[in-house]
Amino acid sequence: MSSSAAMAVDSSSWSSALVKISPYTFSAIGIAVAIGVSVLGAAWGIYITGSSLIGAAIKAPRITSKNLISVIFCEAVAIYGVIVAIILQTKLESVPPSKVYSPDSLRAGYAIFASGIIVGFANLVCGVCVGIIGSSCALADAQNSSLFVKILVIEIFGSALGLFGVIVGIIMSAQAVFAPK
Repeated sequence: MSSSAAMAVDSSSWSSALVKISPYTFSAIGIAVAIGVSVLGAAWGIYITGSSLIGAAIKAPRITSKNLISVIFCEAVAIYGVIVAIILQTKLESVPPSKVYSPDSLRAGYAIFASGIIVGFANLVCGVCVGIIGSSCALADAQNSSLFVKILVIEIFGSALGLFGVIVGIIMSAQAVFAPK
């Protein structure tokens, strides 16, 4: 068997394997990634912000209460994932067994999967971004309190990245309509 014939067999086996996986499995993985990776991003951001906040509060205890807003921004990232997971969950519809692998059902499963991946990883990066900026905000505020609002504005722009991921995920999931009964 030539190498090109072997590659054709391999590529067709991959495509046939993907088509044989239930669209409900793809949907469940997408929903799990949306919420799980978003929470991971929030936790990572809180870790980055919190450790710097506690360290900077040793020098300037006055910064602790107002810099908690950075932790709240990180927590919003997890909430974005929960909201999208709920939206994606409502897209799931029961179809007869004969229509589970129809093109409409497969497209719906792939759309929910892709939406969950996009939202999860957008929120992961957003959580890290907000965490790093929140850390910088705490350290800068400990040195010079006039910098707090200026850096907080930058943190708001970083938080918008998660909202962009949510919007793209909702747009992508609009195509998720399982086969009619």
